[in-house]
Amino acid sequence: MDLTNFNANSAGNPNNNIFGLPSSEADSRLILLPVPWEVTVSYGAGTARCPEHILSASLQIDLFDADMRDLWKNGFYMRPVDKKILLKSDYLRKEAELYIDYSAKGGLLENNKFMQKSLKEINEGSIYLNNWVYEETKALLAKEKLVGLIGGDHSTPIGFYKALEEKHGSFGILQIDAHADLRKDFEGFKYSHASIMYNSLQEIPGIEKLVQVGVRDYCEEEYEFILQNQNRVHTFFDQQLKERSFIGKNWDEEVKDIIACLPEKVCISFDIDGLDPKLCPHTGTPVPGGLQEQQALYLFKQLLQSGRKLIGFDLVEVVSTDDQWDTNVAAHLLWKLCNFLMKSNG
Repeated sequence: MDLTNFNANSAGNPNNNIFGLPSSEADSRLILLPVPWEVTVSYGAGTARCPEHILSASLQIDLFDADMRDLWKNGFYMRPVDKKILLKSDYLRKEAELYIDYSAKGGLLENNKFMQKSLKEINEGSIYLNNWVYEETKALLAKEKLVGLIGGDHSTPIGFYKALEEKHGSFGILQIDAHADLRKDFEGFKYSHASIMYNSLQEIPGIEKLVQVGVRDYCEEEYEFILQNQNRVHTFFDQQLKERSFIGKNWDEEVKDIIACLPEKVCISFDIDGLDPKLCPHTGTPVPGGLQEQQALYLFKQLLQSGRKLIGFDLVEVVSTDDQWDTNVAAHLLWKLCNFLMKSNG
C-alpha cells in the first residue's frame, strides 16, 4: 500500500476500503469475501446486506491495536459485493418464504407442483452458491492470500471449508454459535443455515474436529448426533459453561479445555448469535445467554498462544438496522479476526 499520505490516526476515509485502508486486492495479504446470501433463513432476515453495512461501520475503528500492532500494513481488502449473487438470493428468498409458509400451514409437497418446483430451485441455488464460494476462495488461496468470509447466513462457508481442505489438508473448526447447526436438513432445504456443520462434516473429511462454544438452542436430533460423534464433535453448551462458572470454574480454565480439543490448524466460524443478544439483538435467531465479546477474543488470543495456526474465518448472521449497533459490534469483531489471522500467519 502507498501510505505516503495516509494518517492512521485520522477518521476513516469512505473512499478507501475496509477500515478506511487505502488498499487494493493486489497489494493485500488478507482478502475478505462478502457473500450476500440469506435464502434459507427461518426467522429474521436482512443478513444478506450486512457486508456493505459492516464496511461502512468499519470506518469508525481505530487502527491501533496494542496487542497486534501495525498488522494492517500487510493489507486488508474487502471485495465488492457480487450483485448477481445478491439478486439470486433475493429471488430465491421470496420463493423460500412462500414454501415455508405453505409447509407451516400443513401443505403437502406432493400436492403442489409449484412448491415442488420452488424447492428444487432453492436447493439448486444453494449448490450454485456453494460452488461459487469454493471457486472464489480456492483461487485466492492459490495466490497465497489469507481469506476471511463475511456472510450472509451461516449456510455460506461450506465452499470455503472445501477450499481450505484442499489447501491445508485436515483442520478443525472452532464454532461460536447459539445453535448447533447439525440438522440433516431444515424446512426441506438441504443446505440450510441450520445444517452447515452437519453438511460440512458429511462432505469434508478433512474437518477432523468440530468444537462448538456457546450452543444453547438445539433439537433432539442434533443432541443425539453430538453424543454419537464425540470422536469428531465436542460441544461446550452454554448452560454447562454457566453452571460451571457458578461453582468457581473460571473462563481461562474453560478456554484451556476448549483449545485442547482442537487440532493444529483451525478455522473460526463465528455466528454472531453466539454472543449475548444485547450485542446482536437483530440477528436472525437471537437466543438468551451467550458469550461476551471479550470472552470470545480471549479464546482466540489463547488459541494463537497455544501454537495452533489460524487458517481462516467466517463471520455470519449479522443484521443491520438504523441504529447500526449490530454492524458496529461486527466490525470490531472483524477487525480483531483479521489481526488474529494475520498474526498467526506472520
